[in-house]
Amino acid sequence: MAWNQSHASGDRTASPTVFEQQREELVREIAVGMEQVLQNMNRLNRNLESVIAVGNEFSSVEALWSQFENFMGRPEEEVEEQGKRKVSGNEAIKDEHESDSAGIQ
Repeated sequence: MAWNQSHASGDRTASPTVFEQQREELVREIAVGMEQVLQNMNRLNRNLESVIAVGNEFSSVEALWSQFENFMGRPEEEVEEQGKRKVSGNEAIKDEHESDSAGIQ
């Protein structure tokens, strides 16, 4: 019995069976396929990084448009009220400046 097992294993090492040949070929194909997948994933990663970099360049433009959108989306009453506050604030500054100028003369 031991002779049969050692003899059989000796035959296998000398000439691989059809199954082993096909298995080796499939393993090679899988390895090539996995290498291609890895290369494509690396390429995709580089492209995504490029897209993100371009998107980040537009962040200031996006912020400006967001401010514009928020301003245009406000109700008219709120805009008018804010405008009145700015005008009254500017008048107070103007009055203060005029009184300082009068005191200097």
